[in-house]
Amino acid sequence: MSETDLIQLFVDGASEFNVDLEKKDIDNFFKYKDTLLEWNKKINLTAIEDDREIIIKHFIDSITVAPFIKKETKKIIDVGTGAGFPGIPLKIIMKNLDVTLLDSLEKRTKFLNEVINKLDLKDIRVIHSRAEDKGMSKDFREKFDLALARAVANLPVLLEYCLPFVKVGGTFIAMKGSNIEELDNSKNALKILGGEVKDVIQFNLPFTDIKRNIIIIKKFRHTPTKYPRKSGKPSKEPLI
Repeated sequence: MSETDLIQLFVDGASEFNVDLEKKDIDNFFKYKDTLLEWNKKINLTAIEDDREIIIKHFIDSITVAPFIKKETKKIIDVGTGAGFPGIPLKIIMKNLDVTLLDSLEKRTKFLNEVINKLDLKDIRVIHSRAEDKGMSKDFREKFDLALARAVANLPVLLEYCLPFVKVGGTFIAMKGSNIEELDNSKNALKILGGEVKDVIQFNLPFTDIKRNIIIIKKFRHTPTKYPRKSGKPSKEPLI
């Protein structure tokens, strides 16, 4: 596909989620794509290396949550951000967000910092840590309006990773694939950690037959201080 066709594809896909891309946004996304492909030769950031697929399965997929981010939302944390999805795409299109990208692999954090510098993004930072450790830190615990996670772990595990970061009254959004049977296994984790499911939105990723689910969870009370448990424990012994 030509660059013009790729841009049109992106603009059309974004518009399905009420996102109007400015020229500077598109330039930033294409710089991001090129940096991703360049670094991917050195470290494993993505299995997707085709330009069209990156736009659909990384960029458009990341901005599918934009309609569910309230105008008053300011501080967000992207837990297990990997190559920066969805945190960096959301920052590009929603300039007012203050974004924290959290990842446990140092090599990835170096890549993320390079992207941030290349795109000259402000009010965004990269934290090299495990969610279980930062969730216990007074500088991070219950400090965010919104936590996000995209394809990181099963929902009961994700809840223990993410809800400790969210303020009471704030939101956690889990971006999932087609299978949401794990919702049934999450009742105990929700009850313990102080969350409740507000909505589940199912849709097809534009230009594909890939099913996606966005699970919106409201935090209605403080998470008990013993959670998250020590590194590795949430995944080994989920709260089910």
